[in-house]
Amino acid sequence: MINYRIINSAGLITINRPQAKNALDIDTLTQLRESLISARDNKLIKAIILTGEGEDSFCAGADLKASTNSTTSYAEAIFQETNQAALNGLYIRLIDLSDIKLYKPIIAAINGYCLGGGLELALQADIRIASKNALFGLPESKVASIPAISGLHRLLKAIPPAYAMKMALTGKPVNSQKATEIGLITDVYEQEALLTEALKIAEEIAANGPLAIQALKKLATLTAHLSDSDAQHLTELYWGILRDTEDRVEGRKAFAEKRLPIYKGR
Repeated sequence: MINYRIINSAGLITINRPQAKNALDIDTLTQLRESLISARDNKLIKAIILTGEGEDSFCAGADLKASTNSTTSYAEAIFQETNQAALNGLYIRLIDLSDIKLYKPIIAAINGYCLGGGLELALQADIRIASKNALFGLPESKVASIPAISGLHRLLKAIPPAYAMKMALTGKPVNSQKATEIGLITDVYEQEALLTEALKIAEEIAANGPLAIQALKKLATLTAHLSDSDAQHLTELYWGILRDTEDRVEGRKAFAEKRLPIYKGR
């Protein structure tokens, strides 16, 4: 089950299966994607916060008890669309959010266990903060499998390769202190302060030009694999798109007048 509500300019999405350590079954994943799409298309929402219900778990990965083997072969399922493929065993596709084309920032407020598919979900967030009791890991090798949602790929980009490979090869989790040291998360808070701090970050983002924020996220996605010169070419195009917008004119005017800008997203 997913709880979704709007707080000021933030869309708060909470994975609510505490009895299963907020593990992801197909119904929950479907609701999660629907909530993200709703937040994407709501002009009032400037940032999205993703968290887990309770103090025990952000998300302990895929619900292995619910993800039973399908009678459909992999060869059959691979060519099906996302939802049908998920019903036929490829539930991992629902955890990959890249097809949603979401360019509003996602803040992962990680409380407790963040393992397997849960970490792969958190790695798709733009900002990750955590409570002191958080644990991060890719334990798939312990059950003779591998992270299926580009977990190793994303982890190798998020932290130094030696740490990423140690986590993947041993399946051993790291605590929030170590996660901060290696750059997996930015900040650690007491459990009771975690959501408040996430909302503060969301409001700081919301105070900036919304088109610029989305351009920054899209550039981060599109230029990650490019050379410096190709990245510069694309950056110039996006800068040019924003150059004459009402918001950029307002931002420069507000700066000169020493006042807060009033952005309209156009």
